[in-house]
Amino acid sequence: MPEKFFHPPKSLKDTPFHYCPGCSHSIAHRVLCEVIDELGIQEKALGIASIGCSCFLYFYIDVDIVEAPHGRACAAATGAKRANPDMVVFTYQGDGDFGAIGWGESFHAALRGEKITAIMMNNTLYGMTGGQASPTTIPEQKTTTTPFGKDPSESGYPLRAAEILAGLEGVAFSGRFALNNPKRILETKKAIKKAFLAQIKGLGFGFVEILSACPINWKMDPISALKRVDELTQVFPLGTFKDEVKEGQP
Repeated sequence: MPEKFFHPPKSLKDTPFHYCPGCSHSIAHRVLCEVIDELGIQEKALGIASIGCSCFLYFYIDVDIVEAPHGRACAAATGAKRANPDMVVFTYQGDGDFGAIGWGESFHAALRGEKITAIMMNNTLYGMTGGQASPTTIPEQKTTTTPFGKDPSESGYPLRAAEILAGLEGVAFSGRFALNNPKRILETKKAIKKAFLAQIKGLGFGFVEILSACPINWKMDPISALKRVDELTQVFPLGTFKDEVKEGQP
């Protein structure tokens, strides 16, 4: 038989994805599982899922997973990591969950330098609950709660979480990436790996923000939604904003 060069990650369950066509969650799950496999942490990893589309994490990733109340994933992760420092604990949250109702928990976990890894999927709105505006909604964007377009003078400006967290002493890695083309997928995977290494090496809080397409709530077809991610980079620049991780060192 011919050798197979492409195969699913060991930590990715053999379950058909239910996500909407063009949604970035499925790609994020795969690269997250590739990192888990490459680091050899499947047996000691603990994922913290919260509310929103991210809560389906346990359907697809074969590690121990706890579901936290809305916005409290970083608080739950803090407790788990402090109770068992040998675990590798990560959160997987949406922008509304991490940056709105959960901003207090998220920010202060980073400020304290908790040895956890946080992944925030940023699709600029609340996906599961009907497409309402979130802290990352961009000016003039139409959502179910800003039907005429978001007015910053009334609703504020977009939250740039990666840049804010990069300014905190407790943060060892912070960056923003995207999944709308192969090159960016590889960059995102590298960033997730560094965010885990920040924890494994005991350096501090690791954070990865991922620009994510949401075709259904954006009212676009999948291809148009991927192109819109390019437009979002004008508001949310891609790149690493803080990196204290040196992969070659123990």
